[in-house]
Amino acid sequence: MIQDIEKVKNVWHDVKDILSVPHTDKQYKKLVKVLDELIDEVGNNEKHQLAPLLETVGNLIKEYENDHFIQPNAEPIEVLKFLMEENNLNQKDLSILGSQGVVSEILNGKRDLNVRQIKALAEKFNISPAVFI
Repeated sequence: MIQDIEKVKNVWHDVKDILSVPHTDKQYKKLVKVLDELIDEVGNNEKHQLAPLLETVGNLIKEYENDHFIQPNAEPIEVLKFLMEENNLNQKDLSILGSQGVVSEILNGKRDLNVRQIKALAEKFNISPAVFI
């Protein structure tokens, strides 16, 4: 155990910004950028060597958001529907997700959002991708 702590201690300075709970808006935004980059790198590959880091960073962001933002207690698709309603958008306005058939399947729960779609929605609504994970 002590050896493991010593290993972490030796690299902590280099990784502390991405492995610590954010306490400021600046730290939060930096962590969201890290998550975006991890999503690009890892994608849907659960066996990717950085997949555990993606999950950890997502959890750190979620912790911050739970403490600092009012979050709807809903599934990702329910959040998407809420955002559509709040922004007066309809299915046609979500062409960033794919064809109308794809959008319909997503909104009806017949298809899950993929990494590209999650990133596009996060950018469109200016929110963390973690909301859709």
